Amino acid sequence: MPAKPHRVGATYRVQVRPGFDLDATAGLAGYLADLGVTHLYSAPLLAAAPGSAHGYDVVDHRQVNPEIGGEAARQRLLRALRDAGLGLVVDIVPNHAGVAVPAANPAWWDVLRRGRDSAYAPWFDIDWERGRLLLPVLAEGPDALDDLKLADGELRYHEHRFPIADGTGDGSPREVHDRQHYELVSWRRGDAELTYRRFFAVSSLAGLRVEDPEVFAATHELIVAWAAAGEVDGIRVDHPDGLRDPAGYLARLRAAAPDAWLIVEKILEYGEELPAWPVDGTTGYDALAAVGGLFVDGDAEADFTALDTRLTGRATSWADLTHDTKLAAATRLLSAELTRLAALAPDVDPDAARAALAELAAAFAVYRGYPPDGARHLANARAEAGRRRTDLTGALDAVTRRLRDPDDELARRFPQFTGAVMAKGVEDTAYYRWSRFVALNEVGGSPVHFGTLPGRFHRFAAARHERWPASMTTLSTHDTKRGEDVRARLAVLAELPHRWAEQVTRWTAAVPLPDAALAHLLWQTAVGAWPVERKRLHAYAEKAAREASASTSWTDPDPAFERAMHVLVDAMYDDPGVNAELAAFAAEITPPGWSNSLGQKLVQLAMPGVPDTYQGTELWDNSLVDPDNRRPVDFGVRRELLARLDAGWRPAVDDTGAAKLLVVSRTLRLRRDHPELFGDYQPVMVHGPAARHAVAFDRGGAIAVATRLPLRLAAAGGWRDTALQLPVNEVSCLFTGRVYSGGRVQLAEVLASYPVALLAPTGRSREAAS
Repeated sequence: MPAKPHRVGATYRVQVRPGFDLDATAGLAGYLADLGVTHLYSAPLLAAAPGSAHGYDVVDHRQVNPEIGGEAARQRLLRALRDAGLGLVVDIVPNHAGVAVPAANPAWWDVLRRGRDSAYAPWFDIDWERGRLLLPVLAEGPDALDDLKLADGELRYHEHRFPIADGTGDGSPREVHDRQHYELVSWRRGDAELTYRRFFAVSSLAGLRVEDPEVFAATHELIVAWAAAGEVDGIRVDHPDGLRDPAGYLARLRAAAPDAWLIVEKILEYGEELPAWPVDGTTGYDALAAVGGLFVDGDAEADFTALDTRLTGRATSWADLTHDTKLAAATRLLSAELTRLAALAPDVDPDAARAALAELAAAFAVYRGYPPDGARHLANARAEAGRRRTDLTGALDAVTRRLRDPDDELARRFPQFTGAVMAKGVEDTAYYRWSRFVALNEVGGSPVHFGTLPGRFHRFAAARHERWPASMTTLSTHDTKRGEDVRARLAVLAELPHRWAEQVTRWTAAVPLPDAALAHLLWQTAVGAWPVERKRLHAYAEKAAREASASTSWTDPDPAFERAMHVLVDAMYDDPGVNAELAAFAAEITPPGWSNSLGQKLVQLAMPGVPDTYQGTELWDNSLVDPDNRRPVDFGVRRELLARLDAGWRPAVDDTGAAKLLVVSRTLRLRRDHPELFGDYQPVMVHGPAARHAVAFDRGGAIAVATRLPLRLAAAGGWRDTALQLPVNEVSCLFTGRVYSGGRVQLAEVLASYPVALLAPTGRSREAAS
């Protein structure tokens, strides 16, 4: 009999990878149980491209990745988890497969060898009508094919290996190449001419056609078997927006794994609702935006807009910026996909069809439309595109009519395109160009909505409790643009906008950079993560600048600009005056940043949903964007600090981060051991002169209290006579052990030791704190 599924109460994300394999992960089981989670949440486990640091480039769906230990190590992990009373949540990648190393992917290798006749040809979304399968691996120049070689029955290009179709191996390397089902082309031709659907603009990730039942069965056989055997309790679905039919796919997955906790990496725009899919919710970016916004002072918006305008010398419209970056993504990075779409509208002039489809995608307000709201989003996009391009009225009308027909092939493919355009144009470009206040530039966020008032948060949380009570909540993932504690410290800038304006103006004058927006991004990054190792900040600066594609780019780096950029970063360390000011300013905003960190962590862990803790973030974490946020985690330090907490130590809020570990462990343990205290959601009233500085809610017995805007609270004289109205007779705080009678309780007393409190009925709070 299969094991009974564990109820997923809280997860801990581990980036299982070569260098931290399944056996190393198994060694965490006892610590994670002590921390209070119910489930390990792993990165993808199936065989990935050789050396893959993330696992999202699956090459063989039939086996566990041998580089992380293979099936035997998976069994050892399961035993370790069972012994610790934990379950497993796995990450799966239905949209694409890794093809960077063809020999590692048996299905792709067979397609290259046999072409359309391959049994695996239906697996991949290939447009064979346009000719041979183009592979963008060659260097630039007309003589690149001169480096082709024949060896061991294969075609070789430097380190790249390719199969040779039967009966085509005679002659020179060029002659053999010209007989194949594939054509090797310059790497620069990938964005414009590829004949297979990719993940975004990543040519080494080829789209899979999981809408085909046979492809679904073959690529999900192991995952479904694990779920049926009770070895997996939850499944996280990567990038469902890339699929041809996400609703159909999820219905099939739900039928195949009916008891699994099923969550999707669906990024919702501000105010957007998750479609009524047969899932338990999202991976939590909507919660991240709402929680993070609670700790941002919305009154500072005008000041930061004025600062951005002064620094850059122009007023920047978010709507215009994102339109332009999305249009560039549609017409350049995703040009091959746009060409394929335009070919599906042969009744429209090809250039006009391309332009109309690109404009519609640039004007689309969400990642992709789903019934019933898809029609509304399409209508709004048509209106906006028509406003911007009156010359395209005829083409826009023609393609829009087609897009309204759900049975039209163009209508089926266009949503896959809009999601990629949004991701590449906004997340990966605009977020690096619009540096007004980068704490808000986060996946699933809305940089134009400056902060979240407590009332709006309460409405969000109550609706979540009612509609999606098992949806994930998170503050950090492997895809976030900066770590949660970096964002929390940057939120402090909104409490001192004039101080920040003076400081950053002095720095940008002392170490000028031609791209003022990027300079502002880098100075914010530095104060948010300081002290940060020089090598890490240089790597971040290079990635940020190339993603922004304003002054340099991945495809055409500008050496002179990048030298100036690295000079700026070096000045942060080597210029005595700049370094001293930077360190002093970071030190000044660090304590209120810690307050924000503890506040947002408690809110995220205690609010409705299934809370996830990303690896290492139970202590302070100053990670930047991937790959920085995949750095090794020192679990030995965390075990030692947790043991000290369990021995009765109550730490100060300082640079050890132990106070955050206290908040994480006590909140997770209370949720695990007393789920009956988390079955409701009601705001808790705060009264008094500093009421705006507190957010409090009752989950049905467990009451969370957090401090907002700590600098302004201190400047106004502290809590004074601000009080909390408790609905129960006697509670105690899990962080301090102090007991409070019901009724009106002074916040100055409740928050005397920490800027947060978690209150529960006395007996159960003592039990969870031990």
